[in-house]
Order: sequence, then structure tokens, then C-alpha cells
Amino acid sequence: MEITYEKLGEYAKDVRVKIIQMLTEAKSGHPGGSLSAVEILLVLFFKFIKRTKENADRLDRDFFIMSKGHGIPALYAVLFKLGLIEEKELMTIRKLGSRLQGHPDRQRLPYVEASTGSLGQGLSIAQGVALGQKLNKTDSRTYCMIGDGEMEEGQIWEVFLSASKFKLNNLIVFLDYNKAQIDGLVKDIMDLEPIRQKLEAFKWHVDEINGHDFKQIEKAVLKAHKIKDRPTFIISHTIKGKCVRFMEQNLLQWHGVAPSCEEAKAAIDDIMND
Repeated sequence: MEITYEKLGEYAKDVRVKIIQMLTEAKSGHPGGSLSAVEILLVLFFKFIKRTKENADRLDRDFFIMSKGHGIPALYAVLFKLGLIEEKELMTIRKLGSRLQGHPDRQRLPYVEASTGSLGQGLSIAQGVALGQKLNKTDSRTYCMIGDGEMEEGQIWEVFLSASKFKLNNLIVFLDYNKAQIDGLVKDIMDLEPIRQKLEAFKWHVDEINGHDFKQIEKAVLKAHKIKDRPTFIISHTIKGKCVRFMEQNLLQWHGVAPSCEEAKAAIDDIMND
């Protein structure tokens, strides 16, 4: 049965609550960019990738690469909603010996496709996987999420150049465009605009959406599936710290700081009442 947007909305609340609880327990981590990625991950994993224990190692599976590795708490929480991680394990995040490290570790957890965290490298991995899928003549696709601060890395732009050369129409990249990075606003650190025109000049198919709107996310992916001769880049406008008022209002403060117990309670109240 196809999942409804209403049900995804319920899942989004659950995922955000779990992110807050996980990072509060760990006393470290990255809440802002995890909260901004939730809707995109839910649409990808519940409507397209549909990861299960049975297909997690199939060579012809769809892949997802979290290139902005610090946003991994959001993926862990989505995997929990899929029934692939138990709730008690979520609370081991960033603990010694845990499968759930602060950045994804492919060797520990089979449901993540690559060990990322050194910004810029995940997109290169995604391009390699997409090229492999082409060479193996599979119908599978590779999805990748990158951060806007991450787009300042030169390695990202090498992929922008080469993926279109190889006509990787099976590569679909989401930019989590929440406008802030650890050092400040992206436009002040290294302005990316005009992003759309730049990617179109690199011969990519480009779409631009509200990254918190389930319908727009799904529509953009379905459109990408119809593109035959080039990769797709989806500019997803998001809000850092989405659904938590004090994080949205002080987005630079909440890039890489875990909430206290009192802040976590206020955050969860905001999420449940959003």
C-alpha cells in the first residue's frame, strides 16, 4: 500500500523527536542540518528506495549516499521508522562501540552506503556507484544528499563537470539548502548563487523545490526519473533546525551543539505542536 503524505507528516514528527532525543543523550552532534533533511529522506526511503533487510546487500538496489555525513542522525531515525534499527540502539549514537557513529560508518551499519563526513567526498562516491550501475546495465539509481556549505568543496564541482559527461541520468542529487554552515551564513562565507544557472551550464537537469513539501519532493524525483541524458540536481530550500523555534531563530548556534535536557523538552514541544 502506498504511503500517504499525512502518514509521512506523522513520521516526520517522530523522526524529529528521535533526533532531539538521540543528540541530547549523546551530548554532542548536529541538530540543525539533521532537522532540515527529514522530509527529503522520508520521501526517498518510503516512496522510492524502500530499503529492507532483504535488499540491503543486493547489487541492483537503489543507493543513497549521505554526503553531508554530520546529518546522519536524520537517516538513523528514518531507518528506525523502517524497522531496521531498534529504538534502544538509537540512544547509543556517538557511544564507543556503537554501530551509530556521529558520521556514517559503512563497516558498522549495512544500511548506510558509504562512510562519509569529510565534506565533498560523498558525491564522488555517488557518481562512482551510478557509473557502476550503468556499466552493469541495471535499472537502479543512486540518490545523494549534499549540504550547501559542502558545495564550497572543489571535489563537488569535479563531479558537476564529469557526471554530465557520462550522462548519468541515474544520479539524483539533493542539495539541503538551509543557508547556514558552521562558520556563518553560506552567502557570507562563499556565495553559491546563482546555483541553478551554474548547474544548468554544467549540463545538469535542475529542479528547485521546497524541501519540506512532500508533494514537491516526490514530483521532483518522478520528473528526474524521466530524464534520459543527464544527471539531476534538486535545489531543496530548507530551514535549519526545522520545527524547533529557538533553533530556527538562532540557526548558526545550532549547527553542531546538542540541546540540554531543558532545551530538548522545549524542542519536542515545538515539534509535536507544529
